[in-house]
Amino acid sequence: MKLKIKIKRAYEPAAKSDGRRILIDRLWPRGLTREAAGIDEWAKDLSPSTALRRWFNHDPELWGEFVDRYREELAVPAARLALGRLRTLASSRRVTLVYAASNRAYNNAVALSTILDGRAAPRRKGKPCST
Repeated sequence: MKLKIKIKRAYEPAAKSDGRRILIDRLWPRGLTREAAGIDEWAKDLSPSTALRRWFNHDPELWGEFVDRYREELAVPAARLALGRLRTLASSRRVTLVYAASNRAYNNAVALSTILDGRAAPRRKGKPCST
């Protein structure tokens, strides 16, 4: 099943072609009002833990390990339920995963899209995480 997933930074203007805009950050984007963000849903339960986010710190060397650890965090029942709901939604309509990070290549929206598609991220040896 092909998922209709788009990824967009929270600070980019919303567009009709975005479909349902889902913020997947644990923190609300700085300096952005709800109206300006055009967010339809805030899925905190699909965002990486604070400890994992801080450990990763958008370091490309840690990318594969970050995706693996994020996938493990999403294995808890509440997150699995939310992930299944998102997968079902994205199979029938366009969903835009919205994130606030400035790094466009290495962020939790890209990681979540990878996880939803069942793809593997490149594996690199990372430093210990205190999650």
